[in-house]
Amino acid sequence: MELIASFIDFILHLDRHLTELVAQYHIWVYAILFAIIFCETGLVVTPFLPGDSLLFALGALAAVDETGTLSALWLWLLLMAAAILGNETNFRIGRAIGPRAFSGTIPWLKQDYMLKTQAFYEKHGGKTIVLSRFVPIIRTFAPFVAGVGSMQRRRFALYNVAGGFAWVTSFIWGGYLFGNVPIIKDNFGIVTIIIIVASLVPVAIGFLRPAKPA
Repeated sequence: MELIASFIDFILHLDRHLTELVAQYHIWVYAILFAIIFCETGLVVTPFLPGDSLLFALGALAAVDETGTLSALWLWLLLMAAAILGNETNFRIGRAIGPRAFSGTIPWLKQDYMLKTQAFYEKHGGKTIVLSRFVPIIRTFAPFVAGVGSMQRRRFALYNVAGGFAWVTSFIWGGYLFGNVPIIKDNFGIVTIIIIVASLVPVAIGFLRPAKPA
């Protein structure tokens, strides 16, 4: 319970905790942030890691960082690379494991997750790789399921780069431009909740609908 409480506190006070992280690790904070974004997009076991809110908070922090440690440009380039490489890794893992990944032998890879993601694919086609960037959980499972379903590598790579660019650009530069507007800065915890809730709405709607058998 203490671990969960600490995680929630970190999410709701990202601006404060990121400032402390930068002060403690200085330039090495880039490696930590790269690892978080890479794991959130590249490993199906870590969909709980912060994505949207973290990127927004980093953009806001880079705009006012007086230490000169954080650069919005470097954050944008580095974390875009992390997001693209993460999805590519996830895709390759799914391709290597194949459909047996959802046989029920791995507890967290439930067949229902595959059905929900497949339904997302049926609705949006290859654009799922781009659109899923903005939807937690689906964001983590989409490239994996694309690999399981043997999507063409070049096609996946195209959507992967486009999605990684759109996602990181939107939140890093959105945070940079608007994160320090007084009403947002003074209510950063509430803004974080709004970002999380807004991004989870498509997931909630999807899970309330019964999945069609594959």
